[in-house]
Formats: sequence, C-alpha cells, structure tokens
Amino acid sequence: MSLAATGALAAALAVSCIVFAPFARRTGRSASRFAHPDRRALDDANWRRPIWHWELLRAGCIGGGAIVGLLGPVPLVAFAAAAVAPSLVVRSRAGAARRRARLATARLLRATEAALRSGASLPEALRRACGATTGDRLACLPFVDALRAFDLGASLDAALRESMRGARDARVRMALETMAMGLASRLSYDRAGILVGAVADRLAFEERLDEEIRARTAGLRSQVTLLALVVPAIAAYLAFTVPSLAATLASPIGRFVLIPVAMALEAIGVIASRRAIDGVDR
Repeated sequence: MSLAATGALAAALAVSCIVFAPFARRTGRSASRFAHPDRRALDDANWRRPIWHWELLRAGCIGGGAIVGLLGPVPLVAFAAAAVAPSLVVRSRAGAARRRARLATARLLRATEAALRSGASLPEALRRACGATTGDRLACLPFVDALRAFDLGASLDAALRESMRGARDARVRMALETMAMGLASRLSYDRAGILVGAVADRLAFEERLDEEIRARTAGLRSQVTLLALVVPAIAAYLAFTVPSLAATLASPIGRFVLIPVAMALEAIGVIASRRAIDGVDR
C-alpha cells in the first residue's frame, strides 16, 4: 500500500464518518441491534453532546493520524492509533466512573438504611439517599429512574425490577432486586432497613475484595507492561547496532508489514493479559 493510498483511505473513512454520523442514533428495535459501540461508554463518562459530535471528533483524530502517518516512517501504525485512541480514552474514563459509582452505591444504601431505621418509607428513604449522593450521577441513576416511574403511578417493586434490567453493574442489580423482594414481601420499615443494610454490607465486602485483588495483581500488571515495552526497546537497539536490520525495517515490507504486525501482537498480548487479570474481579 502506497502513501497516497493510505491518505486516500483515511480521507474516505473520515468523510464516511461525517456523512453517516447523523444517522447513528435510531429508535425502536434497531437501536438495540445497531447501537453505537461507544454509546454506553459515552453515557457512563457523562458525554452530554450528540453522538455526531463524537464522530466528528473521531474523524478529526483520524485525519490527524493520517497526516502524521504520511510524514512518519510507519503510516499504518499512526493511522490505527489515531482511529482507536478516542475509544480507548472514553472507555478508560467510563471504567473509572463505574468504579466510583460502585463506592457511591454502597454509601447510598447506607443512607437508605439510616432513613428506614428512622421511620421513613422506602421511597422517601431513597429520595433522601439520592439527594445525599448527588455527586455521583451514575450511582443514583437506576434509583432515580425507579422513583420517577413510581411517581408516574407504577408500583415501586415493579419500578425497581424494571430499572434493574437497565442497570449495568451486577451489584446494583442485586441491590435493586433485593429491595424489590422486600417490598413484595410487605416488610416493615425496620426489617426493610435490615435487608438494605445486609445488601450494603455485601457491596462493601465485595469492594474490599476487589481492592485486595487489585493490590495483589498490581505487580503482575506492571510486569506485563514492562515486558511489552522491552521488545520494542530491544528492536530499536538492534536497529541502531545492526545496519541490515535497520535497512529491513526501513524497507516497505518493514514499514507496512513487520512493524504494524509486531505492534498489533504487542497490543493483543497486553489486552489479553489485562482481561485475564480483570476476570478475577468478576
């Protein structure tokens, strides 16, 4: 692939993103089937603008990567990095927001338990708890949706179960289902407070367990990253010391085949190892 072909491909992709961005958001069944791949991450990261603004930003990154690739020695690598960098950034921010939401959910349940023990009803207790933890939108969102449906005439247990279907964290779904079961069983305020407190204890225990796992695997994650950086460092050292290797890497087969494939394998290895470690948390 020549440099002109690479630039033409980047320009065509950027133009297609701009043209099809207004049609990215659909309603009905097609929205769930053809949803934007970054829609959930954008919602969790509190992206307030339309989706076509995001696609315009991505097209700008792709265009910049294409320009850098045309001026640099490895155009395909620069183009691929510019294409995936926005998604990586927003998914990282969304993951951090979800971790903060898990901590805020435990505090919300503690506040709900305290309000129930003081004699408040469950809807009023949830309202007070959501008002006390307004700093975390993602943690309050499923409970606020359930309260909104309750205000519109639905029963609170049905509203909690309906909100449970849209919750993305398994722990939040467990909390919503437990409160719905307590409402369906017609528990008193004191017993409902004990039930919510048990759920909060479970969430706090799982959070401590996750922190312990992350602390024990921190060294392993660092080793994976260092091992991934050792190979490019050795390749750069050999390219400076061995002229034949430097000539091979500077040739078209090195720029368009060897270096992109090596970097793709490095990225796949890092992602696979990270997922194997993160799978322990689940």
